[in-house]
Amino acid sequence: MKNPFSAYATHYRELVRLGVPIVIGQLGVIVLGFADTLMIGHHSMPELAAASFVNNLFNLCIIFSTGFSYGLTPVVGAFFGNGQPVEAGMALRCSLAANTLVALAIMAVMGTLYFNVHRLGQPEELLPLIRPYYLVLLTSMVFVMLFNGFKQFTDGITYTRMAMWILLGGNALNIAGNYILINGKLGVPELGLLGAGLSTLFSRIVMVAVFAGLVLRGKRFRRYRVGFFRRPWSRQLFHRLNALGWPVGLQMGMETASFSFSTIMVGWLGTVALASHQVMLTLSQFTFMMFYGMGAAVAVRASNFHGRGDTENVRRSAYAGFHLILLMEVVLLSIMFGLRSQVGGWFTDSAEVTATVSALFFPFLLYQFGDGLQINFANALRGLSDVRPMMFMAFVAYFVISLPVGYLFGFVAGWGVTGVWMAFPFGLTSAGLMFWMRFRRKTRKIPAAS
Repeated sequence: MKNPFSAYATHYRELVRLGVPIVIGQLGVIVLGFADTLMIGHHSMPELAAASFVNNLFNLCIIFSTGFSYGLTPVVGAFFGNGQPVEAGMALRCSLAANTLVALAIMAVMGTLYFNVHRLGQPEELLPLIRPYYLVLLTSMVFVMLFNGFKQFTDGITYTRMAMWILLGGNALNIAGNYILINGKLGVPELGLLGAGLSTLFSRIVMVAVFAGLVLRGKRFRRYRVGFFRRPWSRQLFHRLNALGWPVGLQMGMETASFSFSTIMVGWLGTVALASHQVMLTLSQFTFMMFYGMGAAVAVRASNFHGRGDTENVRRSAYAGFHLILLMEVVLLSIMFGLRSQVGGWFTDSAEVTATVSALFFPFLLYQFGDGLQINFANALRGLSDVRPMMFMAFVAYFVISLPVGYLFGFVAGWGVTGVWMAFPFGLTSAGLMFWMRFRRKTRKIPAAS
């Protein structure tokens, strides 16, 4: 009897080859998030709560900006698939310019929000901790965007290991900086949460400098630099990147906004609820970034095949990616469920926070399938450059469904922070189903290769 998965064997191998370096790089980001939360949480619980509030506001910006930069992947992927390195280099230059402009716009919006942060209903005692940390993360946004531009370029040409090594090195630098600045080591004043922010800013600057040096001077990228330095500015490419980047950024931003606005609601429940929420969000980011690493490989493969008009392999790449994400879900969630009663104690000495974290595992586990589904097929659609409809689907899933359900369960039904978290299975699963159905319709319409 024929193995039904044999048709996907080549795609499994290629997705693992491309995806594992991205996953490892994402894992480095997660280790950094764990380290930040562990170090801050053991320094003081109020700092952990303040970090939860600020990080979740900036996670919205970072995820949106990352989504915007993803507009480069299908463009570069198609150029790479068709053997056009000069055009890929031109796309990188346009992407860096667009990313810088978006970073400045984000900084203007978040700078305005800074002057109104006291109006968001957070505990009064946290404001002196929130404000300086907020300003440091605000300063780092332009470096986040520049890094994203370089990363999406190297991922699009299937050289995913470079970003992995730079991320791992930058995160090691950040953890060392945290240790010194949070706790006041090596003669440095004890800066607590502000020290964590300064360490993050420094590591982001270093990562961009290293990436720029390697891409703009390394031998491997010589063919691409012809387009980057010598070809005239392409307004058409710049507009194309914006046309792809804004919908993806808004789609991912709306997903993250549902978590960020939920953080504001959780803040109404007090410091313990907010600290517990931060611990669970750290775990949630772990699974999300791991799955998204494989999803990014799906986008690269789909864009390569789409550039050649190969519909069948576009479909097979997407479904092979989903199979791999399902496998990751089973392994990761089995381990995390077994540790559910211990996780809270890793981050804080508060028994109350540890108990609340354990209670939040039920909705956390419920939404993982939906999260994997929406990650995989959002990336498959991104590889096809079919990104505009996802904005509207995301609006329905996260604003029409998720946020109202969270308020209903958390405050009307009186379930507290657990009720707020019960919204996520509804929002993420509905998004995943809509993206999957769109992918099925879209791949039926793509003309097959001649």
